[in-house]
Amino acid sequence: MSEKATNEAPSARTTVKRGDNRAVYASESIHEILDAGVVAHVGVSTPDGPIVLPMAYGRDGDILYIHGSVANAMMRAGRSLDVCVTVTIIDGLVVARTPFHNSMNYRSVVVRGVANQVEDGDKLRTLKIINDHIAPIWDDARPPSETDVKQTLVLALSLEEASAKVRDEGAIDEEIDMDGPHWAGVVPMTSTWEAPVTNADLRGDAAVPAPVAALEGRNAHPGRVFP
Repeated sequence: MSEKATNEAPSARTTVKRGDNRAVYASESIHEILDAGVVAHVGVSTPDGPIVLPMAYGRDGDILYIHGSVANAMMRAGRSLDVCVTVTIIDGLVVARTPFHNSMNYRSVVVRGVANQVEDGDKLRTLKIINDHIAPIWDDARPPSETDVKQTLVLALSLEEASAKVRDEGAIDEEIDMDGPHWAGVVPMTSTWEAPVTNADLRGDAAVPAPVAALEGRNAHPGRVFP
């Protein structure tokens, strides 16, 4: 996918209508938000009705990968069907002079498109991408067994039809309130990975993998993307 101009929506259904001044369509910016996020909410229609589930994900270029159990009804329904994937990062609470103007600073991405099943020949590669986006231990842990792989379904979704929306500013109040007695401002929010806690049932003297130890003190949602 080529780099889009920030004012060019990829499709009508991903065009930001409300608050379009905060719309971001540049693929580089969308990639940055996805790389900073941790959880994707995946929505799909099933025979039992629509459902949205939080899922781990990973990105490789212009493709987003999600995975789950082959027994998961949503995953089965998502094969070669239209899905909607959203990733949201909250960067702060915006406190206005009146509750009606309270808001949040955020970075969000919406991806729409057809999710296709990843074939067995490419499944291990894509599972590594998803795993290492969350906890980069693929090369330090026991390799997945054949049963593990068979019980896992991976779906690939193109980022061709994606848009982002970003808010990073203070409260927007009415002129009538500017000279009043009420406070307005932003309460920033950050998430930081803490020191790893060893499992109680760990036997032997296995050390914390270096990539996991390196997470300590890091911002869990690094960087901010501005429209």
